[in-house]
This record gives sequence, C-alpha cells and structure tokens, in this order.
Amino acid sequence: MTDRRFSEEEAAAIFERAADAQQSGHHALAPTEGMTLAELQAIGVEVGLPAELVAQAARSIERAGPPATRSFLGLPVGVSRTVELSRRLSEDEWERLVVDLRETFDARGVARTDGSFRQWTNGNLQALLEPTAGGHRLRLRTYKADARLLMTAGVGGAVSAVVVILGNLAGGVATPGWWGKAAALALLGLGAYALGAARVVRWARTRGRQMEGVADRLLAATSERPS
Repeated sequence: MTDRRFSEEEAAAIFERAADAQQSGHHALAPTEGMTLAELQAIGVEVGLPAELVAQAARSIERAGPPATRSFLGLPVGVSRTVELSRRLSEDEWERLVVDLRETFDARGVARTDGSFRQWTNGNLQALLEPTAGGHRLRLRTYKADARLLMTAGVGGAVSAVVVILGNLAGGVATPGWWGKAAALALLGLGAYALGAARVVRWARTRGRQMEGVADRLLAATSERPS
C-alpha cells in the first residue's frame, strides 16, 4: 500500500476518518493529482494526527473506498458504498452481517439468497453480497425518494409562479389577484424545496456514517479470521 497514490477524494476521506478517530476537526486538501501514504502521514502529523491513525484510515479506505453519492439539483439523494472482501463470507458471517444491518439501520428488512448471491433489503435500502474472483463484494446503497419528490414539487411551484407572472405581464390584461397567486405558488415551492433539501442533507450524512460503520466492522471481522 505504501506505493499507491490516493486521489483527492480518498485523501480527504482518510483525513476525515483519522480525525474522527482522534475526535478532532476535518482537514481540507488542496487539489492534487494523488498522494502517497507517506505524504498523507506527513500532512497528518503537521495538523496533529498520529501517523498510525492515518495509515489505519488509509487501509480502510483502500478496501472499502470512499462513499459515493447520487445527486439531484446539487444535493445528495442517494448514498452508496462498496466493500471488497479478500475471501468469501460463511453463512454464519452473513447472518451476523444481517444482524448488524438491522441494528445499525433500525430496520427488520428482508434477507434473501439466490444461488451465490445474497441480499438484505428494507425499502430503498439495500445490502447486496456478490461473489468475486477473490472473495465477496458488498454493495450498500440507498435512495431518498420522498425528499426528491419534495424538491421536485418545490421547483414545480416556483416555475408555476414564474409562468403566472410572465403570462400576466405579457397578456396585457391582468388576471385579478394574480400577484397573490404567484406569491403563494412561489412560497409553497420554496418551502417544499427547503424542507426536502434539509431532510436530504441530514439523511445523507447519517446514512454515510452508518455505512462506514458497517464496512469497518465487516472488514475487521473478516480480517480476524483466516480464509
């Protein structure tokens, strides 16, 4: 791992995780073409992060990768994380993973097995376990459909307000009370969008932390037992 160069996104995630372990703040990185572990550790030491914590976070990021997000109007409405395992999970390990998923996300969910594929789902929240050449791949992903609907409705309300305004200004003969109608549509639209945006930002942050916890615990558990 010492020769690998980490991308800007990975480097930021490494510092964030190392800082969390030390209960410190986040470290922002300038744009870079990639940094080695030694370079990351040197920067970490400068801001008070122990080199071992940086190395530990780097190992976790290397195996699990940084979280990915699906955006709508610039806001995260989907969160996902992929974990590459160096060996296959046993049936007992899969069952313990399902227990961890239920406890982490506070949801019973439904576990299914289809040949060598396994999955646990709870609405839009999914955990998919797939076979690979060297082991298993766990895909964690979820989608905030209700927040997207609120934001879409909000944009629709704002567009409707603009249509009412332009129609009355261009038509020459104004509809009675059109300013009030336009203002109401605009306020409703902005309110719906703001509510959806506030929900999705908090939700994405929480889901990202939860997925990170599941990934870290799974990697620790599979590393403790030989294949």
